[in-house]
Amino acid sequence: MNLVVVREVSCKSALSRCGIEGIDYSVNPYIGCEHGCIYCYARYMRYYSGHRETWGDFIDVKINAPLVLSRELYRKPRGRVILSTVTDPYQPLERRYQLTRSCLKRLLHHDFPVSVMTKSSLILRDIDLLTRFTSCEVGMTVITDDDGLRSFLEPKASPIDERLDALRRLADRGIVTYAFVGPIIPSLNDGEEDLRRLIRRLIDVGVDYLMFDRLNTRYGVVDRLSGFLKRRFPHLLKEFMKKIKLGDYYYRKIKYRVSKIMAEYDVPYEFCF
Repeated sequence: MNLVVVREVSCKSALSRCGIEGIDYSVNPYIGCEHGCIYCYARYMRYYSGHRETWGDFIDVKINAPLVLSRELYRKPRGRVILSTVTDPYQPLERRYQLTRSCLKRLLHHDFPVSVMTKSSLILRDIDLLTRFTSCEVGMTVITDDDGLRSFLEPKASPIDERLDALRRLADRGIVTYAFVGPIIPSLNDGEEDLRRLIRRLIDVGVDYLMFDRLNTRYGVVDRLSGFLKRRFPHLLKEFMKKIKLGDYYYRKIKYRVSKIMAEYDVPYEFCF
């Protein structure tokens, strides 16, 4: 396993306009992500940061992000802020640097509504802040309840049971929570029984709603996944490539499959595709 190259950098801006529906701004306290998810579409950020290291092997820490954010919040119209869009705000380095926590304190001071998206149970550290926001929601990415598969796909992210426990504890404190089941990857986590079991567990921990997304096939994602399958699950490679080529037709079938399962529950859900 390669050592992660950590570089402390200064940023000129911390609050960016965001094109996601219902979100006005994004804050990304880090460039890069130590979780090293094999399916991550944000790997393209490597080319904009001047790094030669592979994605997951470098982190730029925006050491002044909370201070810059504080200044920007005085000038910006109030709007919903997401942490984060191209990094995980609670990746392992956050334990040391606490940039996300510091940014949350600034956002709380200005009463900006927040949405937090993560794969980490470290978010529980900041439950004291999250419960004080006028408007706050937390999304936890959970694409499988098979922690063995998780360890291949998301090697440095929190184990599945820890994520489910975090969702339960956040919900118990009155925070709006949702599960982000995405990406749904052909031949890996798209089976009806696998989806049914995962959805049941997510609903059992009290999420307010679920979101489902397809695989982003750009930025070398298909090549990385096919290489992974060739090494670990060669018997699935042919089926995976066939489904990838089916594209929209395949994901229409996935929508039908998920909708059929969700019809058994009185829980809202939506698709991002």
